[in-house]
Formats: sequence, C-alpha cells, structure tokens
Amino acid sequence: MLKVVELEKRYRKVVAVDNVSFEVNRGNVAVLLGPNGAGKSTIIKSIVGLLRFKGQIYIAGIESKSVEAKKRMSYVPEVASMFSLLTVKEHLIYFQKAYGLDNNEEYMNELLERFDLLNKQDKMGNELSKGMMQKVSICCALIVKPDLVIFDEPMVGLDPKAIKELRSIILELRDQQKAILLSTHMLEMVNNLWDQVILMDKGHLQGTYAKADMAQQDLEEIFFAKTGVDNE
Repeated sequence: MLKVVELEKRYRKVVAVDNVSFEVNRGNVAVLLGPNGAGKSTIIKSIVGLLRFKGQIYIAGIESKSVEAKKRMSYVPEVASMFSLLTVKEHLIYFQKAYGLDNNEEYMNELLERFDLLNKQDKMGNELSKGMMQKVSICCALIVKPDLVIFDEPMVGLDPKAIKELRSIILELRDQQKAILLSTHMLEMVNNLWDQVILMDKGHLQGTYAKADMAQQDLEEIFFAKTGVDNE
C-alpha cells in the first residue's frame, strides 16, 4: 500500500534522512520507531507532501504527489492545528468535503462519542485544549475512511481513555485491511500494536523487523543496541 524508495532529505549540508526504503502492506501496523532526531517526522512529512525530497514514494502504486494518491491517505500530525472559526463538527464536515465525500452523520457521531467530543461538537477551534485538538485531528483523519492512515506521535497529549480508544481503533483499521504507519519514540505506546517496526537513528534506517519473524528477540533490546540510547 505504501512504498518508500531511496528517500533522501537534506537541509543544506545536513542529511535528515539518508537513502531510506521500506514498504507497508494492507492489514499491517508499521511503527516508525527511533529516538528524537532520528528522522521519523521528516519521513512522514515527505510521504504526505509537506516536504520536497529525493527518491520515490508510492501509495497504492500511485506517486504520492498526485491528488489520486492523496485521496487514499490521511494524516494525524504531531501538533494538531484547528481552524479557529470552525466548530468541531464543522471540521469533520470540511474534511469530508475536501475528499469529495458526502457527510456521514452516523460515523461522525460515532467518532465524536468514542473520543468524548459529542457534547463538544459546537465548540470553536480556538476554544479547544491541546488534548481536544488532538482528538479532533484524529477524528478528521478517520472520517474519510482512507486506505492508509499516518500517525505522527499521535498519543502525546492524549488522556489515558483516549489512548486506549486510539489503540482499539488502530487494531480495527488493521482488521479492515487498512495500512497504518505510526511514528513514535516511546516503546511502551506500541506494545501489542505493531506488525512491523522500521527502526531509525540519526537519519539512517537501522533495520525493519516483522513481529512474525522475531521469535525470542526483544524489541526493546534491539532498539537500545541499534540506537545507542541509554536504557538506564
């Protein structure tokens, strides 16, 4: 579903991402894992079209820069940003219109209820806390029912109930044969979620690991060994 081929991103002389390639198939939760500064957000921003880059990125076999490819994915950024003069409900309607979809009132109410936003649907964007903004951002990404969902550190700032709900939704998406790419630097957030780990450090791919092939290997041990991060 998602194919990244020899992705490279430089900021002048600084190499943020160096020759990274990986794939994420339907029905898989892929975790882009690495410490801060590993290049995770740069990869994600390249995939969703926020950065120029060298290399190729394909979504369902279509170049990621095309409108057709963008219709097949949605994105939850690390820092949510709302339209100040739109209500919570209007944000979800706006995203459906942007994707050329009819308003799905039933599904919209379901999402709002799951994230405790049903009684806040008339609040304006500039009235929301950071946590509520993150919840609305997640709902906006899900309302369009994309084939590929990309999350950049989605659990930061969420309350425990919302984290539990998001984890459940990610597993539901996997069961629906969607492809999920989730960026994080917190191992505990991806326990029992991942099918594949794409391990990054200092802009370099350290390895890709499929849970089915891990046997007795411990992901935490691999993370510390490959990144050199102190686990004390």
